[in-house]
Amino acid sequence: MRLRLALVLAAMAAPALAADPVEIRAAVLRIDVPLDRPPISRLDLPPEDLGLAGGRLATADNATTGQFMGQSFVTEEVTASPETAVAELEKILGTGTQFVVTLADASTTLALADAAGDRAVLFNARASDDALRNDDCRANLLHTVPSRAMMTDALAQFLAWKRWNEWFLIAGSHPEDIALADAYRRAADKFGLRIVEERTFEDTGGARATDSGLVQIQAQIPTFTQRAADHDVVVAADETGVFADYLPYHTWEPRPVAGSAGLTPVSWHPAMEMWGGTQFQSRFEKQSNRPAREEDYQVWLALRSIGEAASRTGSGEFPMLRDYMLGESFELGGFKGQPLTYRDWDGQLRQPILLASGPIVTSVSPQAEFLHQVSQLDTLGTDRPETTCRLTRSAG
Repeated sequence: MRLRLALVLAAMAAPALAADPVEIRAAVLRIDVPLDRPPISRLDLPPEDLGLAGGRLATADNATTGQFMGQSFVTEEVTASPETAVAELEKILGTGTQFVVTLADASTTLALADAAGDRAVLFNARASDDALRNDDCRANLLHTVPSRAMMTDALAQFLAWKRWNEWFLIAGSHPEDIALADAYRRAADKFGLRIVEERTFEDTGGARATDSGLVQIQAQIPTFTQRAADHDVVVAADETGVFADYLPYHTWEPRPVAGSAGLTPVSWHPAMEMWGGTQFQSRFEKQSNRPAREEDYQVWLALRSIGEAASRTGSGEFPMLRDYMLGESFELGGFKGQPLTYRDWDGQLRQPILLASGPIVTSVSPQAEFLHQVSQLDTLGTDRPETTCRLTRSAG
């Protein structure tokens, strides 16, 4: 009887094993912009495979499970400029690919989402702008990169836990810096903290890494921060990387620095080892011969979302995978101690934020003391009652 049952099961399985695997296609579209200036430290120069390496690891991870599910995964890698981004997207969509991970600024990301329309789901893996999760949200756009609000809330929670309640906020002069400063103001107000003084560091250009530049900074920063109101911590809003890295050890008062330097909120860090992070790090380093950066992790999350949806549904159909990712049953393991899910009101991936200081992860937010009636992760960023996003999702 057992032999007969085994033969029947084998016969039933044989056609499935013989069938061609279902191919699930995706693409990573990275928009490269020439650097106006090199970063302060040459250690921060972007690698040539930035983001793309994370996609390669995710595709390999998807294939590991896919081989047992009769599924194969193909990821195309495309680079473009802001001027050619939409044209390259059209070429990708022309191949039948309906999942595209983008590494672009906010305006280009929005243009790509509008160009794709109902034909594809785009995963934003770079642009942290809060507007993309609010007034400029799109039904076909998901976000694996944390928003500015998530990052600033994560840091504010930790500073509140430390009772470093009074901030000296220093912001850069570029639009991105101003937007980040706005996010820190919102976070301070949200968690009952106080900005006692604000100053703007004007970017005047010039050499920063030469001998004379270092001497100039050593004299300039203490003078710039002199006579500030009494404060517990200096919070830097310097998304463009002009001055913040020079603040530690150079401020007039001996105070800790946080934000864009010192204690920084990040989506991923090379020292992350908790919750299986070591396994992710070692596999990435073996593949790419370097540590994983935030863009790599954010692209990995996007492609793994597709793989997870495919394995759970057993399908390769675009509508089913899209709807499952946005549904209540979807959960993604991201080596952060709890399942990650997409918010249905703005497409943002809920995830803990790491607080890093130099070579270590100092803490992880949300902090335990900050509770929420639905998900503690919704204490970070724009919650449902606060959102100005009005999504209308297509059933196609």
